Amino acid sequence: MDTKRTFGVCLALMTDAIGYVRVSTEEQAVSGAGLEAQRVAILAEAERRGWRLVDVVEDAGFSGRDLKRPGIVAALDALRRGRADTLVVSKLDRLSRSMLDFAGLMERSTKEGWALVALDLGVDTTTPQGEMVANVMATFAQFERRLIAQRTRDALAAKRAAGVRLGRPPTLPTDVIERIVAARRGGASLQEIADRLTAEDVPTAQGGRRWYASTVAAVLRAARVDMPQPRRTARRGRA
Repeated sequence: MDTKRTFGVCLALMTDAIGYVRVSTEEQAVSGAGLEAQRVAILAEAERRGWRLVDVVEDAGFSGRDLKRPGIVAALDALRRGRADTLVVSKLDRLSRSMLDFAGLMERSTKEGWALVALDLGVDTTTPQGEMVANVMATFAQFERRLIAQRTRDALAAKRAAGVRLGRPPTLPTDVIERIVAARRGGASLQEIADRLTAEDVPTAQGGRRWYASTVAAVLRAARVDMPQPRRTARRGRA
């Protein structure tokens, strides 16, 4: 008797699965054809492998660009709570069109101890072969993530080189900025300006109630006001 095969069959019989189906348009949701085709594929696989199908959750009329969908949120919560140990989809793009989201689901399934199965691409973390396919896809997702980060850094560097000022735009009213500039040009120190603004309850750019010399200096830099250099005391030579 092949004990390994018998053990594998027993594991399959113990599998509690949640199916997930999705269509992206209201028209598809009304017709129900797309949802039914996915449901039939999941039911057939569950029967073939001896899984107990706990539920089939659906998102009708939701895009797959992210995971902000009530159905998948409920399914993931059920898996986290241990109501099932496998999530099954007929096609991977029904679960997500984002490789980055898929990689995140892979990490989540590993941490929470449940398996992920996508019938169309052979993704099946209950088997060594399927887990290999999933890991290859996760590797490409990581590659995509790093490419996006590199493109972002390159774009920011190009903007800086072109003299574009980056970061959040100033949110101080123009009259406050003009007042700070005028006070500085009139000879007031950074701390004096900060103390006056604080005493008069003038809010900072971020809504703060207290001004500091560094805050005033940042406003002046943004306004491109030249900061006077500190005076240097001449040292007397030794006799």
